[in-house]
Amino acid sequence: MPIRFDDLVDDVMRRSPETIRVFLEFRMRCVGCPIACFHTVDDACREHGVDREAFFRALAACA
Repeated sequence: MPIRFDDLVDDVMRRSPETIRVFLEFRMRCVGCPIACFHTVDDACREHGVDREAFFRALAACA
């Protein structure tokens, strides 16, 4: 299943655990964060000041 910007961060990491390393590489400490079950991938990028297109490409390549 492809990852979308409106997917919840927690769902992405649970569905595709290999993506956890991408979150960490982009210095996004979403792993274990209680907000991860409420934030979308887009929300997380905005909160962490991460280029969403670059992050999405890395996620897609990983998953």
